[in-house]
Amino acid sequence: MAICMRYCNSKDDAMEVVNDGFMKIYKELASFKPTYDNYEASLKGWMKSIFVNTSIDHFRKNNKNYRVSEMEESHFEMEHTGETAIDKMSYKEIMDVVHQLSPVYKTIFNLFVIDGFKHEEIASRLKISVGTSKSNLSKAKANIQKMLREALIKYYEQKAI
Repeated sequence: MAICMRYCNSKDDAMEVVNDGFMKIYKELASFKPTYDNYEASLKGWMKSIFVNTSIDHFRKNNKNYRVSEMEESHFEMEHTGETAIDKMSYKEIMDVVHQLSPVYKTIFNLFVIDGFKHEEIASRLKISVGTSKSNLSKAKANIQKMLREALIKYYEQKAI
């Protein structure tokens, strides 16, 4: 479920993706062949790839008309700071910030940073150019920095009161 939540905008969407993923696993389980000696680890990796691919398919299906012009202007602001507030945040707090990204940025950020895909793989899976993948990742990181900075400022303002 956690994998699917990273790519979806709501818990209901994530549950739909989980259900679709389990249906694919059920249908393909007989054809599963372990890629290495550890059967359990191989099965987990295979299942994870199915859930990631199902999430991407869901994203692609639901965001095919998502245009850059529909994005808020704030997504294009490229502010660079050296703050390292992220080091002091919990995984949940970071993922809450990531979840606030637009669907396009969130998907590319998750694929690159969390799932470890290369830009070429992301471009192929999402049917975009490598340059678009790199650009959107850069914008996603800038937006995350901005949101983290704002959260940090809000935290210190509340602490001062």
